[in-house]
Amino acid sequence: MVTASDHELALRARNGDTEAFGELVRRYQTSVFNVCYRLLGERREAEDLAQEAFIRAYQRFALYDPNRPFGPWMRRVAANLCLNHMQINSIAHMSIDDERDEPAIPGHASPEKLQEQAESLAALRMALLSLPAHYRAVVELRHFQEMSYAEIAHWLKIPLSDVKSHLFRARQLLAKKLKAYG
Repeated sequence: MVTASDHELALRARNGDTEAFGELVRRYQTSVFNVCYRLLGERREAEDLAQEAFIRAYQRFALYDPNRPFGPWMRRVAANLCLNHMQINSIAHMSIDDERDEPAIPGHASPEKLQEQAESLAALRMALLSLPAHYRAVVELRHFQEMSYAEIAHWLKIPLSDVKSHLFRARQLLAKKLKAYG
């Protein structure tokens, strides 16, 4: 059995094939949830907005350019939804509710090394979540979505100079917070 490519599925979904869209949802549900969780920091809220992102994408599939990869477009839909949600609710700081979501650490490291890596990941997550929303957004879009500065400026509707200064300040704050965490 030959598996359809994202491109083929997106074209079929764009023409109303709900099964094709369902397969795209299955393929991207984890990465979309991760975008939402990194921006919002709250599991339940991230789950809700990830689901809402797929609904929005389906409703606005006419805006999708089939000549571009589906994954980045879908993650941007999710990121925009989360950013709008944060702006509406004026969310500045988040808490971590569930540490069970830590990604698996590959390799055969010692238990001490695994614990150290898990603590580092937790510290990074806490540091990211403690950033003001506008700093967290540019970090997410630049480092996790790999958007260019110009794309970030476009998506956030802010000047390019603000993107650069937000990233600079966010990195400075992260470095201070991580140093404080040890």
